[in-house]
Amino acid sequence: MICKRISFIALTIAVTVGPAAAQGSFVPFAQSFQARQANQDDADYQKGLQALDARQWDQAISSFDAAASHKGTQVDAALYWKAWAQNRAGHREDALSTIAELRKDYPSSHWIGDARALEVEVRAQTGAPVSPASESDENLKLIAINSLMQSDPNQALPILQKLLASPNNSPKVKERALFVLTQNPSPEARKLLTDIARGSSNPELQLKAIRYMGMMGGDQSRNELASLYASSSDERIKKAILQGFMISGSRAFLLKTAKTESNPELRLQAIRELAMSGGQDELWELYQSDSSVENRKAILQSMFLGGNSARLIEIARNQKDPALRVAAIKSLGLMGDNGRGDVLVSIYQSDPNREAREAVLNSLFLQHNGKALVALARSEKDPEMKQKIVEKIALVQSKETTDYMMEVLR
Repeated sequence: MICKRISFIALTIAVTVGPAAAQGSFVPFAQSFQARQANQDDADYQKGLQALDARQWDQAISSFDAAASHKGTQVDAALYWKAWAQNRAGHREDALSTIAELRKDYPSSHWIGDARALEVEVRAQTGAPVSPASESDENLKLIAINSLMQSDPNQALPILQKLLASPNNSPKVKERALFVLTQNPSPEARKLLTDIARGSSNPELQLKAIRYMGMMGGDQSRNELASLYASSSDERIKKAILQGFMISGSRAFLLKTAKTESNPELRLQAIRELAMSGGQDELWELYQSDSSVENRKAILQSMFLGGNSARLIEIARNQKDPALRVAAIKSLGLMGDNGRGDVLVSIYQSDPNREAREAVLNSLFLQHNGKALVALARSEKDPEMKQKIVEKIALVQSKETTDYMMEVLR
């Protein structure tokens, strides 16, 4: 069972980064496990594993061949690693023959799954890749897709199209096929990806296609997504497109959407994605051009998400609308040290609006800024406000607050 888990990890590595990259990462991990688990009495098998560690392929082949001839408990494992070493040594046909021997003589071996995965890789390297459609095992189908794309992208495209269209393939296989499709730069591949993004027969695959197009970036993908956004009435699709533009850093589209979108939820989504893309200048432009208090509050929240304390401080100090000043102060309170406790203290001392001053106290409390709260308590003349400050101080643990509370008790 443990060996099979190791095999699955190996397959996952191969599918994720491709056979070429997997060659460097899978072998030491898997074979070090096998070295601990192997029959210690089989010296030839141990020599073979050591030769693999040293990348001495010919020596490994010889040792595993000897181990297999013993007909002991490690024969199937020895045959697998012999084929593996033959492949690394460039002896592709010999590797395929060894795999065939293993599959014929030990059909129930737990090494069969690994051997089939190795066969897919070897055949791809010989220029005769295995067709993904001919594989029933999903892990092998995914490896075959990856191998085919590396060996013959033009041949892979129609096969990928069939895999994506077939109702018999699982979502996992289709998603992997879709990802492989994004690696093909041909106009045909781009058109197929766009068709899937525009299609609605498979909503989940459609959303993934949109996400991949966003990750790809480029003017062509952006134009296609913008066109799809304009023509679609599906809110889920539009949100996925906004996320795609955030990933690709297309702030111009997000800004335009935030300014013109009539759907309040989508407009707020565009504002949030603008913040996530780092578009603080665009948010400031949007804030200045929008007269809606609710929209401006949403923009302030996005400024907070982007860590833009400078703009929040400016608004907290100078905004004429008290509700917006309060919103900016609350956001500063959530930013910790970046919220500038000294600035909040100065706002408390200069702002005549009671709600704004109470917001400052809450923000200093959220920052656990006991020193600033104590300073305000000492200078506050209004008994009611002073009581509010002391209530906050009682909830903040620091030397300054403890000393002050001792003074109050005395």
